[in-house]
Amino acid sequence: MPAVCQTHKIQVMSISQLDRETIFDPKKRKFPEFSLTRLLGTVFDPTEGCRICILTDLQDTSLMKNFAFLQADGHAVQKKAHEKFYLGLKNGVLDELGMSGGEMFAFKASGGSNLDLTDPCWDAEGNELSLDRDIYTKYDIVLCISDFSATAPLTAKCKDFGFRGATLHGVNDIILASGLSVDYNVVSADTENVRLAMSGADEIEIDFALDDGQTLTITILLGKQLAQKSHGLSQGDEPDVANLPAGEVYYVPIDAHGQFPMVYADGTLGLMEVKDRDIIHATLISGNQSTIDEQNARLEDDPMTGTLGELGFGTQVLPVSGADIQDEKILGTCHIATGRDDHLGGDIEPGMFKKHENSTHDDILFAPHKNPGIDLAQVRMKRGDQHEILIEHYRPSEYLLKALGVD
Repeated sequence: MPAVCQTHKIQVMSISQLDRETIFDPKKRKFPEFSLTRLLGTVFDPTEGCRICILTDLQDTSLMKNFAFLQADGHAVQKKAHEKFYLGLKNGVLDELGMSGGEMFAFKASGGSNLDLTDPCWDAEGNELSLDRDIYTKYDIVLCISDFSATAPLTAKCKDFGFRGATLHGVNDIILASGLSVDYNVVSADTENVRLAMSGADEIEIDFALDDGQTLTITILLGKQLAQKSHGLSQGDEPDVANLPAGEVYYVPIDAHGQFPMVYADGTLGLMEVKDRDIIHATLISGNQSTIDEQNARLEDDPMTGTLGELGFGTQVLPVSGADIQDEKILGTCHIATGRDDHLGGDIEPGMFKKHENSTHDDILFAPHKNPGIDLAQVRMKRGDQHEILIEHYRPSEYLLKALGVD
């Protein structure tokens, strides 16, 4: 039997054990030192006898040979994958957890969030291999540490080939020191408490207060569906892919109407008009009209790009990392996603888009650091005769705090 690393046993507090000051100011929270043994041992327990590998994405896949990307400019995520995961596995974690393998492979970067992956991949000797033939069939656990999220395509592949895995796109030092240093058994329990408090909702209403005095409201209809959770555990033998950092409760919208704001990459602020679950038109609030024109042209050319595919809520107390993969998991934030949602149990699949490159899943995160000119004024849930406030001004409501066991 492998030796059990003591870092696997570190106590990590649940939200109920944190004081309110820390809950409302996550920068004050203290985390244990990152431990790859603890992370993999918790997320994938049991690991004994499992064969594990690491996948990453590269625009220039020739840089995988002899890990040439380590000497190239950029490639921050790929370098973290090599330093913290590849070398971590090779330098003792494989033995500690009774696993084998540990190889690292690169595939061509997809260029978009959750786009399907092309099949060729390359090993550290520069040999071209096949994801389907040489990776998914030969490894029990697949870690994808990449620039672009691969959760949707790997969720589909794990069902076809029977592996377990995790996607960790955008990993940085803050994420390693916080969102990946927690105990995911604790995160799972906290997330389940929030899920139960929100499950079976008829609809969610969200008010967005803008700096110019406008208040925009969107109503998202949920049809009493059971809320789902991204809780970080992929234990047992069932094929599954976790998204790390985790800590999220989410729904697949069945309908939506109203308006919501969106901040584009260039800082432009637009108003999204929603009808029958689709963004039908964008209007400029501030910034560049050309950005809005491009959005409207895309909606007209391929309307599926504006279909709402997810409504999600963070459930962890975490510091802002600058990467949405962690920041959308922060308690008090929410996000609306457009595009494919088949990996979430939804009905929007890649084949429904006019162009393959449009079949992304794109999260629109509402958090203070992300859009300082937008206040998440109030989020309300209707569940039968029960009406509850969930969030006010980016803070969890008393209803959610009570669900989490906070005094």
